[in-house]
Amino acid sequence: MNATRALGRYGEELATRLLTTAGLQILARNWRCGRTGEIDIVARDGDTLVMCEVKTRREGAFEHPMAAVTPRKAARLRRLAACWLDRHESPPGGGIRIDLVGIVLPRRGAPVVTHAQGVA
Repeated sequence: MNATRALGRYGEELATRLLTTAGLQILARNWRCGRTGEIDIVARDGDTLVMCEVKTRREGAFEHPMAAVTPRKAARLRRLAACWLDRHESPPGGGIRIDLVGIVLPRRGAPVVTHAQGVA
């Protein structure tokens, strides 16, 4: 596994722990829908279905991970959410939310994890 993939997997593990601790139920990780793409984490927050994008960066990287959800990526995440619903369930009573977990790994110390709800 290359360093970039390992970094991403580590970030997804941190995000999964954060979401679980916050009371979300993890339904799937790295769920793929054909050529449309992949959802890092699919979870349920009460009666809300949550599609979560995880971005992990080392400190000093070009952009902060929270800047990673561009309008194009947001549209792709909405298409992926529709694909999930087509294959798994009808829209939940609480609707669908797209979240972002941004993780910055400093040279020293604990990772800085930010969870933004409803980014797209």
